[in-house]
Amino acid sequence: MTGKRWHPARQSRIKGRPALARRRGSEKDLRRYGYSKRARGSQDEEHPTTEGGPPGTDGPIRVFLLDDHEVVRRGVHDLLNDEPDITVIGEAGTAAQALVRVPALRPQVAVLDVRLPDGNGVAVCRELRSRMPELACLMLTSFDDEEALLDSIMAGASGYVLKQIQGSDLVSAVRTLARGQSLLDPSATTKLMERLRHGREQEEEPDALPGLTDREREILALIGEGLTNRQIGQRLFLAEKTVKNHISRLLAKLGVERRIQAAVIATQAQDRLKEQGH
Repeated sequence: MTGKRWHPARQSRIKGRPALARRRGSEKDLRRYGYSKRARGSQDEEHPTTEGGPPGTDGPIRVFLLDDHEVVRRGVHDLLNDEPDITVIGEAGTAAQALVRVPALRPQVAVLDVRLPDGNGVAVCRELRSRMPELACLMLTSFDDEEALLDSIMAGASGYVLKQIQGSDLVSAVRTLARGQSLLDPSATTKLMERLRHGREQEEEPDALPGLTDREREILALIGEGLTNRQIGQRLFLAEKTVKNHISRLLAKLGVERRIQAAVIATQAQDRLKEQGH
């Protein structure tokens, strides 16, 4: 006999299977592994498909929930997940869990309870924003606390709402933050800033802050911009511990106890310099 030798096993695999079916099967396998063939190209080149890629801005809004009360967390989860354009991608009941899970999951919006058993949502917001500047944090609390509101503003939160909020309003708040907008009430923010400003006498000139070194003035200005200790250290090429020591000294020199009060003083100094044309 001449030509190719006949093999019964090969014949049994091919028999009854049209060429078109064999071709479709191979294309199906390619699609299964993330490839597709160009339909009418001169060559059968394989190209990766976009399906199953990393989530982008065109997909649903990715939300993370932090609340130590499971009932509240489940309620918010169900409320948000019922919306076609929102998906809850993760949850946590403690600050420690949130600091591990949020950077790993990369949500667009984090809904954070202010009061937690192992810390507070404001500190979590500050830390997460230092790692993920694009993250929008919505503070959720049962208490109408002006101090917590101001702390949240300084920590970089984009919104602050009470747990008594209507469900539809909470959904709207998440969508607003996802669009890059803020939910902080300008009138409430102005009132708080004015209250702190009038809490201290401000008779000295802003360029005559009592006894501050040039480095302390730099750090004070960055505090006024809302930067964390870590961010200040990165900006000035200092260790975080060194920044903390500088802040402790400048707070003592200014006669205040909290960095928020120092931030107000820094803001006033900048405003006065602008008014004087410096």
